[in-house]
Amino acid sequence: MALSRQQVMQVVSRYIGVSDGYLGDFSYRTHTEFYPEFCDIDDIFPDELPGTTRERFIEILSSQNADRQARILRGVLERFPADRGPEARSKFEPQIEAWIAELKGEPVVASPQVAAASTTEVVRRALSDAENLLRTSGPVSAVDRIHTALHGHLKALCISEGIQLPEAATLQKAMKELRSHHPKLKPSGARAGEVSQVLFSMAATLDALNTIRNNASAAHPNDDSLGDPEALLAINAGRTIFTYVAQKTTETDPKPAQPAVTTDSWDDPPF
Repeated sequence: MALSRQQVMQVVSRYIGVSDGYLGDFSYRTHTEFYPEFCDIDDIFPDELPGTTRERFIEILSSQNADRQARILRGVLERFPADRGPEARSKFEPQIEAWIAELKGEPVVASPQVAAASTTEVVRRALSDAENLLRTSGPVSAVDRIHTALHGHLKALCISEGIQLPEAATLQKAMKELRSHHPKLKPSGARAGEVSQVLFSMAATLDALNTIRNNASAAHPNDDSLGDPEALLAINAGRTIFTYVAQKTTETDPKPAQPAVTTDSWDDPPF
């Protein structure tokens, strides 16, 4: 896999930003220094290319192989931190993370997008921590944060719906109660039986995530921690469940059909 031209342009316009031909706050000098300093690439020389910093960056990123594109994208995230830029940058960061994973051959599910009003500050912070740890310390370190974010979000949904939970309810217990009592999470419609089976499987996955968190992640001092593929499996599972729950609980209810207005000969016209 390599980045398409459209994806390269999205990195430029949606994440870094352009003003008067300049890419972010790059000067010609700092753009040249970017590749060895942030990407560990020593043989890219922007000054040998024509055009503005924007045009040079587009040409360079478009022409690299998948491994180098991943390193340049990682350098972009480090050089232009999402938490120090416009809101649009933060929203687009998960997409760049997903591209990096694809370029490196890692099947990573994109980080869930959760509306600020639908959860707690603890959950948002745990999601942010997971992203940072996944980027800087590897997937094993991020398992605990994904578990904390998902657990906290499910408990917050229970509270908002008035669903009673035991004081020390596990993540699996919270999911079970939501599945039983939250009107938007009950299987319904076409293939409801299969949907129910999926939800039962999700509950089993949550139970496994809890065990992984306690016995083979960086949450506790364990002699035998997960390998990176196994940690990515746990993270992907957690993100998939999180995204499903977030989408289901925030979808808009269809408006009820309005009854037809009928008139009889003795009724006034419905003006």
